[in-house]
Amino acid sequence: MAKETESRPVRTRRAATNAKGEPLKQDRAARTRESVLEAAAEAFAAKGFPEVTVLDVAERAGLTKGAVYFHFANKDALAVAVAQEFYGRVGEVTEALRRENRTPLDRAIEFVRRNAVLFRDDPVIQAGARLQIERRYIDSSLPTPYVGALEALTEFLTGAEEEDQLSPGADPEVLARVLLSAFFGAQHMSWVLNDRKDLVERAEETLQCLFPGHRS
Repeated sequence: MAKETESRPVRTRRAATNAKGEPLKQDRAARTRESVLEAAAEAFAAKGFPEVTVLDVAERAGLTKGAVYFHFANKDALAVAVAQEFYGRVGEVTEALRRENRTPLDRAIEFVRRNAVLFRDDPVIQAGARLQIERRYIDSSLPTPYVGALEALTEFLTGAEEEDQLSPGADPEVLARVLLSAFFGAQHMSWVLNDRKDLVERAEETLQCLFPGHRS
């Protein structure tokens, strides 16, 4: 008589997860991609797009070229990703200010101040600014510069007009263009002359010229 065999439950191996419940492999991949992106930003900011190679990025990130190519098809894809991160971080400033309990004029002024700090300190922001200047060398489309920042400033300054915070007859759209033009001119001059070390002070000069005596 055939001997019955005991059926045993099939054990399935569960993938290891991090504190957020995400698979560790996915977590490592995300961290590697972030390292590559930060290294690319540092390289683009320091050397400019034409002079940077994928090997430069890999060495800065402490990775192989293959690891870089796993996440980004080529140097152009790296540039696009850095530019998108640039606009994402500027957009985060706008969203944070919308949530804060400030007057509209204070939001506009604080928008300039916070971006001045980012341009001074953040390699991703510095790289994004340089990539826009060098966009003719990049064989991929980058986001259109200035649009988001101009919309944010126009929104804040329109609110300021509605609350009688602007000088009589001031046009919020014109003022937003002038303010943004002055800021980007100041950041470019500060970059060329002082490696942006004095950008916060130059931005404050611009604000005091346009909004004399205002303190937020």
